[in-house]
Amino acid sequence: MPAAAWAAKPEITIDPGGVPPSVLEAVTLAVDSIAALADDVDGGESTRLRRRAREATITALATEGYFSPEVVLDAGTDVGGATWDITLVPGERTQIEAVDIAFAGAITGPAFEARTATLRNAWSLKQGDPFRNEIWETSKRDLLDNVTSKDFPAARFVETAADVNADRAKAHLHIKLDSGPAVKLGEVTVIGLKRVPAGTVERYVRIKPGEPYDRNRLVDYQQSLQATPFFRGAKVDVDLGSLSPKPPDEPALLPEGAAPQTTETAPEYAGPPEVTLPVRAEVVESRPRSASMALGFDDEAGARAEVVYRQNVVANKAVELESGLRVDRLRQLAYADIHLAPDENGNYDSFGVLALNSDINGLGVRRYALGAIRKKTFRPDDLSSRVEYETRLGGRLANEHTTIDGVESYSANTLTSTFEILRRDVNDKYDPREGNLVALGTGLGTELGGNNVFGRLTLRGQYWWSLSKADVITVRGEVGKLWSRDVTRVPDDFAFRTGGARTIRGYRYLGLGRKVGDAILGDSTMAVASVEGIHYFDERFGGALFFDVGNVAPKFSEMKLASAIGVGARVKTPAGPLNLDLAYALRDNNVRLHFSLGIAF
Repeated sequence: MPAAAWAAKPEITIDPGGVPPSVLEAVTLAVDSIAALADDVDGGESTRLRRRAREATITALATEGYFSPEVVLDAGTDVGGATWDITLVPGERTQIEAVDIAFAGAITGPAFEARTATLRNAWSLKQGDPFRNEIWETSKRDLLDNVTSKDFPAARFVETAADVNADRAKAHLHIKLDSGPAVKLGEVTVIGLKRVPAGTVERYVRIKPGEPYDRNRLVDYQQSLQATPFFRGAKVDVDLGSLSPKPPDEPALLPEGAAPQTTETAPEYAGPPEVTLPVRAEVVESRPRSASMALGFDDEAGARAEVVYRQNVVANKAVELESGLRVDRLRQLAYADIHLAPDENGNYDSFGVLALNSDINGLGVRRYALGAIRKKTFRPDDLSSRVEYETRLGGRLANEHTTIDGVESYSANTLTSTFEILRRDVNDKYDPREGNLVALGTGLGTELGGNNVFGRLTLRGQYWWSLSKADVITVRGEVGKLWSRDVTRVPDDFAFRTGGARTIRGYRYLGLGRKVGDAILGDSTMAVASVEGIHYFDERFGGALFFDVGNVAPKFSEMKLASAIGVGARVKTPAGPLNLDLAYALRDNNVRLHFSLGIAF
C-alpha cells in the first residue's frame, strides 16, 4: 500500500476557551493519547479517530467538572501534514452544592461521635468547590483509610454517588460508609514456622487480647518481625474471614461523560456491633547463616570496609550470633555479640566482646572489653498517641591503653554503666518531617585499682517543622557535663569532643576539644546547636542550608563558641544516601567538604 494511504499523527492546536491550565493539561493528554494512534491506522480510519478524539475531550472536561461543553474539531492540512484545530466552549464549571456523608455500623455509637464529626470536617471536597473527579476519588480514599485505620478494619462504602445537574452546573455528593463492627484483637495465630522455635513471634507481637484494632500498631509489629534476624518476611493482620465478605472493589465513582448517574449500592453489615478477631501472623524464615560486606567512604575516616557474619537460632534457641570486623583510617574494630529475643516484658538483651584500636587527632586508644546492653521500646497507654519511648541500659568492663601524642601513655581497667531514655514523637520514625525527639542520658564509672571516679549527664533534642511537602526545617541541640577527679584518665567515649559532619560542620572530626601535647582530648562540658532547612526538589534530590555552633570547655562559662554556615545536597542513590555539605568555619576562616557514601553487599 502506498505510504500516502497511511495516516500520520496530526499537528494539534487547542483553543482553551478560558479553562484553567490544569484542565487544559487533562484535555491535551486525552487528545494526544488518541492522536498517537494515527501512526497505526490507514487513512480511511481518520474520521473515526477524530470522533474518538472529540469524545475523549468531552470526557476529560467532564472529569474536571464541565458537563455541558461544546467541542469543535476541525480537520485540515498544511505543508507539514494533517492538522486538528480543537475549539473549547466549556460552559459553566460544576460546583459542589451539598455534601451528604452518612455512616452505618458500630461507628454510629455514642463512643465515636467525636470521631465521625472529625471525619466529616476532614472531607476535602467542600461545598462551593469546583467538582474534580481526581479530588472526588482522593476524598473517598482518605475517608475510607481514616476509618479502617482504627477499630473498623472491615469498613466499606455501601453507597457513593455524584448527582450532577448539568443545566444548573451543580453537584450533590452522597457517601454512605458502613464501618462494620468495632474489632477487638484476639489470640495470635502463627503460620510459617519451620526452624525458629515456637513462641518467638509472640515475643515481638505483644498484643493484649481485647485491645482495639489499630492498623499502625500491627504494621509496627510486622516491621519488628521483619527487622529480626529470624524472618525475612512477615505479615500481621486480623483475620476478617468470619465477617461478611467485602465487595471486590468500592462502587464506581463518577460515570464518564456528562450524564449524571448514581452508583450501585451494597448491603450493610448486619452482625453484632463488636467482635473479637484472631490476629494472623504469617512469617517467612531467614536463612540460618549469612555473611555481608559493606564498603564506604567519607571525609573523616576515608575508605572503610566491614564484614559481618550472622547466625540465628543457636542450640535451638531464639538467639542471634553476630560477629564482625570494621576497618577505616581512624578505627579498627572486631566484635562478637549474642542478641536474645525480647523477654515477656519487652526487654532486648545482648552481650558481647570487642577489641578496638583508634587514633583520632593524636589520641590513641586500644581497648578490650566485655559488655552487656538491655533495650526496650514502649508506648503510653493511649493507643492513639504516636509517642514512643526507648530505654537503653549498658555496662562495660574494659582494659584500655591510652596514648597521648607528645605527653604520655597509660593503661587502666575501667568499669562503666550508662542509661538513656528517649522520647520520640514524629510522623515517620525513619524519615521524620514533623515532630520532636528528646533524650536524657547518664553514666557512671570508676578506674579499678585507682582513685578516678567519673560521671556524666547529657541532654539532646531535635525538632522538625514541615513547612510544606517539599520543605523541612530542623533544629537540634545537645549539652553535656562530666564530673571526674582526673579528666585525662576518663575513657575517651565518656569525655566530650565534638566537630565533624554530625555535630559542628566546618571543623575536623572530633577536632574541637582540650589541647594536651599534640593531641585533642575530651573535656568536661559540651554544647552544640544547629539549624537546618532542607528543600526537596523531587523524591531523590534535595538541597540544604545550615548553621552549626558549639564547643567543649572545662566549664560552660569558659566556653568559646565555634560556628559554621554552609550549604548541602541530599541525594538518595541505589547504593545508599549521599550527603554532601560544604561548610565555612567562621572561627578558623576555613572551608571544609563533608560527605559520606556507603555500599552494602
